[in-house]
Amino acid sequence: MFPLFQTSESMLAVVLCMIAVAFWVQKFKGFRTLGPALFVIVAGIILVNLKIVTNNCPLYGTISTYCIPISISLYLLNVDFKKIVKMSRQPLMSIASAVFSVSLVALIFGTIFAPQIDEGWKVAGMFVGTYTGGSSNLTAIATGLNASASTIAAANAADYVIGMPSLILMFAAPALMKNSKKWQKFWPYSFTDEELQGDGSHTELMAAQEWSIKEIAILLAIAASVVAISTKLSTFFSADFASAGRILLISTLSILVAQVPAVRQLRGANNLGLFFGMMFLCVVGFSVDIQGFLGSAFAITALCFCVIFFSLVLHLIITRALKIKYEYVLLGIVGAIADGTSAALVASGAKWKSLISVGLLMGIIGAVCGNYCGIAIAYLVRALAGVA
Repeated sequence: MFPLFQTSESMLAVVLCMIAVAFWVQKFKGFRTLGPALFVIVAGIILVNLKIVTNNCPLYGTISTYCIPISISLYLLNVDFKKIVKMSRQPLMSIASAVFSVSLVALIFGTIFAPQIDEGWKVAGMFVGTYTGGSSNLTAIATGLNASASTIAAANAADYVIGMPSLILMFAAPALMKNSKKWQKFWPYSFTDEELQGDGSHTELMAAQEWSIKEIAILLAIAASVVAISTKLSTFFSADFASAGRILLISTLSILVAQVPAVRQLRGANNLGLFFGMMFLCVVGFSVDIQGFLGSAFAITALCFCVIFFSLVLHLIITRALKIKYEYVLLGIVGAIADGTSAALVASGAKWKSLISVGLLMGIIGAVCGNYCGIAIAYLVRALAGVA
């Protein structure tokens, strides 16, 4: 009898197995390129359309209600404003330029595309989120705007189709820039090799992490408390804005709590946030009808391309006018379009050892801005495009 798995108990087992497999296959190059988030979405779409799992289960509502808010809070519990304030002017200007460029371009093209795409104004906000702070912001904004599962899946797929080649190009950019005499003439502002090597005290990237059960318990207690308080406060907003307001409150309270040093010292917040986010993305996959998904994917992909390409062009124009060193320019756009870890990986791969921790911080700044900018742009697009 189909679907094979229908009960909440069996679907919980399927969700957890999917997440475990998604992380396990990351040791293979092809799946590592795909990434765990898109892996579970695609796997969910395949399973539900083959009638292996059900598209309607009480567990899905529970996961959608609780996992994403907790995930948002956990992601932001490492934000350290003191480190951000101590950053020099140029990297701050670079990430500010990247966030501004993405927001403005998404506003312009979102207004153009919104009438042609179902929930197009929400997609514009989601792309601002993901291209100022990463995939977690896309999911957070989608939740705050009550986007449908098909829209979330199509946006994630477009992000992969357009975003992945862009990211590959950015990983290759340091070598291309260094070896191009035309580029050096056009953009003469850069670090010396000695400055890029630093003093040997740079952050060790992707080091092994150790957790304790006490840290996990405290992190979950903090995140759940932030979500509960934010949910209560959001009831004072209008019904039309309550869901988005809840996400903004969770972001704000989490960032404020993170300024307590003892909270930032708790290990495992990002990984726990990723785990809860992955549970929600499994449910997204289970909720997608493949015919409707393919029908909306092309227009969303076109919007995605316009946002990435023209925001990159605008970012380059702004930073060149400000005479910012090209290393900061590249890390700024990578930190925005991808995340801090990707920016740090670009710096590490280019042997810019002194800039690894700077790349991480630039990504954190983008992530902090993402939810606020994304929701603001979404509502602006809705007003300008005149869509519901």
